[in-house]
Amino acid sequence: MISVSIQTEPFNSLQEESRLQTTASDCGAMVSFKGMVRGHDQQQPLSHLYLEHFPQVTEQEIERIIKSAQARWHFSSCLVIHRVGKLTVGEDIVLVMVAAKHRKEAFHAAEFIMDYLKTEAPFWKKEFFLDGTSQWVTAKESDTKEKQQWSN
Repeated sequence: MISVSIQTEPFNSLQEESRLQTTASDCGAMVSFKGMVRGHDQQQPLSHLYLEHFPQVTEQEIERIIKSAQARWHFSSCLVIHRVGKLTVGEDIVLVMVAAKHRKEAFHAAEFIMDYLKTEAPFWKKEFFLDGTSQWVTAKESDTKEKQQWSN
């Protein structure tokens, strides 16, 4: 099972884990990563984020990333939920879950998917600060370096 959802509504990670587990009966490992909105980016305190995406294109790109991970590691199920719209500090923004027979496959696949989500999935993120200013977030060199580890 591959499931990709882009949504404005919050998700319940425990319910999603249970849902994924029902599709992964022969699995010995499930790895999940949940990203949340940090209170600071650089030095300025953040008020909230606003995320936009390109409907259908973003979902297709995430599915491509998952299939690319599946070509490297054997896993039976993967779920990705990414939120868009206005997100306040502390809110959940992304959930990646991978179920596999063995832990290393699940760990590697989840990390690969997250690294590629950060660098290749078409999302646009704008930060709004407590002082009333705002700025679009540009790609970070550190995220690109993390992705490069998978090029070998």
